[in-house]
Amino acid sequence: MQYFVHQSSIVSETAIINAGVKIWHFSHVMNNAYIGCNVTLGQNVMIGEGVVIGSGSKIQNNVSVYSGVVLEENVFCGPSCVFTNVATPRAFINRKSEFGKIRVRKGATIGANATLVAPRQGHCLDIGEFSFIAAGSVVTRDVPNYGLAMGVPARLSGWVSRAGEVLRKDLKCPRTQEEYYLKNGVLFPA
Repeated sequence: MQYFVHQSSIVSETAIINAGVKIWHFSHVMNNAYIGCNVTLGQNVMIGEGVVIGSGSKIQNNVSVYSGVVLEENVFCGPSCVFTNVATPRAFINRKSEFGKIRVRKGATIGANATLVAPRQGHCLDIGEFSFIAAGSVVTRDVPNYGLAMGVPARLSGWVSRAGEVLRKDLKCPRTQEEYYLKNGVLFPA
């Protein structure tokens, strides 16, 4: 077997699971989900119908990734983070045809207990490459590449490096010394 599924987990026969994937206790992968190579799904993770999880991503315990969500490669989802897919839910109204979309770009981190609120149907919440959503934040608007978003509601409060470190005032990574520059409010590696 090219991947591991714990015996307590349920994986749909129509899901595509690539090599090196690990699916731990009590998880559920639904119809037509796609999971790239070397992905780890922690305990009690639900991957919704048609969800795409990019290679190298790690989804910690107690996370539900609902239909309408795309995680690109090397995305980290902290424990109990939340992805919503309906902007105005009601238990007594079926809104499955109104699912909003969330795209988390490559290398991004979603902190523990953070909530990403899907916009109304026809729109997409975009979480930029290598961005960092602080634990407990509630994200209701796009986050730029390398952006550090925190708070309720989350606001851009700084910049992070590819290594996930908050950049110093000189826009240098304290861990790797990699340098960055701002152009028209957009951060780029030097």
